[in-house]
Amino acid sequence: MFMRKSLSFTIAFGLVLSLVRFAPASNHYTAKQLDALAARVGGEFWINAPEGKAPLFLTTPGPTSATFRSLDNESFEITELVGRANKNPYYKVKFHSGKIAYLRPETLHEEINASIVSSDPLAGEKRKAEQSAQEEKQRLEWIKTQAWPPAVKEAAIKKQPMPGLNSGEIRQVMGAPRRIVRASGLVKPRGPTQVNEERWFYADGVVLLFRNDILSQVDRPGAK
Repeated sequence: MFMRKSLSFTIAFGLVLSLVRFAPASNHYTAKQLDALAARVGGEFWINAPEGKAPLFLTTPGPTSATFRSLDNESFEITELVGRANKNPYYKVKFHSGKIAYLRPETLHEEINASIVSSDPLAGEKRKAEQSAQEEKQRLEWIKTQAWPPAVKEAAIKKQPMPGLNSGEIRQVMGAPRRIVRASGLVKPRGPTQVNEERWFYADGVVLLFRNDILSQVDRPGAK
């Protein structure tokens, strides 16, 4: 729904821009231009001004109104086009925080795709955070279903795997390693025995040693 909504506003923006760009003064808007401006009502936008050059918003719809700058990455919705009766329009906006403000249509058109954007600039980061939170929830739920002693479960929850778990269980507890190094050889405690070793390297410096698919040793950075 949001994508369809954004697309409709993108199309409407082209129409608004063509109708408004050469308006000589705010009180000279025609009825058709005002209708085009009203097409923006309901649109959601984000401030994207990392250098602190966010556009000025007004506290009231008037030329002598006090002004303020919003925070970077803050979002707002256009809720109404006020001032149509005297052909002196202002966009009434509501920030995500609930604060009400006003914005000249000319300001919106000048700042669109510069300091004001029609898609969340942090959307990618938010999706990653949501995915990470969901994966962590699934990890904890999986640990709780295992028939392990309480001490093993508690350590697994803290991502402190204990020797004796197999590689499949460790993947559930720790996630996939950054790198795996494999080796094999013979040991002779009671006769020749084939031993396959794997060392799993994690981004935080933890190294896990597996022998024949069973965790045998945990090396942590700084540990002696």
